[in-house]
Amino acid sequence: MDQLSAMQTFRRVVELGSFSAAASQAGLSHTVLSRQVKHLERHLGTQLLARTTRRLHLTEAGALFYRHCVQILEQMQAMTLELSEHQQQPTGTLRLGVSTAFGELELGRWLPDFVERHAQLQIELNCSDRFVDLLEEQVDVCLRVTRHLPDSSLVARRLATSEVLLVAAPRYLERHGTPISPADLARHPLLGYSQLPHPQRLQMVNDADERQEILMPRRLSANSPMALRAAAIGALGIASFDRFIVQDALRDGRLLPVLGEWRLPARTLYAVYPQSRYLAPKVRALLDYVQAYYAQDRWPA
Repeated sequence: MDQLSAMQTFRRVVELGSFSAAASQAGLSHTVLSRQVKHLERHLGTQLLARTTRRLHLTEAGALFYRHCVQILEQMQAMTLELSEHQQQPTGTLRLGVSTAFGELELGRWLPDFVERHAQLQIELNCSDRFVDLLEEQVDVCLRVTRHLPDSSLVARRLATSEVLLVAAPRYLERHGTPISPADLARHPLLGYSQLPHPQRLQMVNDADERQEILMPRRLSANSPMALRAAAIGALGIASFDRFIVQDALRDGRLLPVLGEWRLPARTLYAVYPQSRYLAPKVRALLDYVQAYYAQDRWPA
C-alpha cells in the first residue's frame, strides 16, 4: 500500500465530505478511493470513517488521524517546495579545486563576478598541483590544465586550449644569447617543472610540421610553476609555461618568447566533476559560467 497516497485520499474524502466528490476531483473511481481508505484502516487497525446511507462521519480515531494527516501532508508539501527551490537556486558550499598557478593568476579574472551573481553560494577553494581525489576529498569541481587526464569515472568537460611557450628574461638573453634554432637549446639551462615525467625533454614542431626533441641541461627544478616563473623573470634560464601563467610578464616585457616559430604541445583546460544523474545547481551554475567565459579567447598571443 502506498501510505502517502492513501493519506492524501483520506484527507480529500474528509474535506469534500464524500467518496464521490473526492473521486471526481482526483480523476479516479469511487471504488479505488474506497479501497485505499479500507487498506489504510486495516493497516492502522482501527476504523477511521463511519459510513451511513446519507454521509460520512469521522470516528474518534479518524479525527485524531486526520489532524496528524493534515500536518504530515503539509510538511511534505513544504519540503517538496523547498527542495524544488533549492534545485533551482545555487546555494550552499561549492568546493572548487584548482592548481596553484591557476588559483593565483586566473581566478581573480572571473571568480568575483561569479560570486556576485550567486550571493547564496559560498566558495571553498582547494589549490593544489596534485591530482585531487574528488570523491574522497569531497570536491565538487576541479579545473585542470593538462595534456592527459587519468582514467576514471569522472566527467571531463573541455573548456579551452592552453598554448605552451618557451620564455626567458631579456637580461638572460642579453648575457647568454638568443637561441635561433631548437638545437641551440641544448646549450641553455632549463628551469624545469619537477612534477613532469621528463622535465628536461622538450618536443617541438613548427608550421612546416618539422619536429624536434631537445634535451636541455637542468639548472633549477621546482614543483611550483609560480616559483619557476619567478626564477625565469630573475634571469636564471629558459622555461616553458602555459600562456596564462606568463601573459602579464610577456605584456610588460619582463619575459620574452623564445623560438616563437616553434610550438610545444598545447594543453587543455578541463572542468572535472563526479558523474551524477542530477547535477546540483551550484555545480551546474559553475560549469555553465566557465564554459561561457572560456568560449572566448582569454589567452591571446
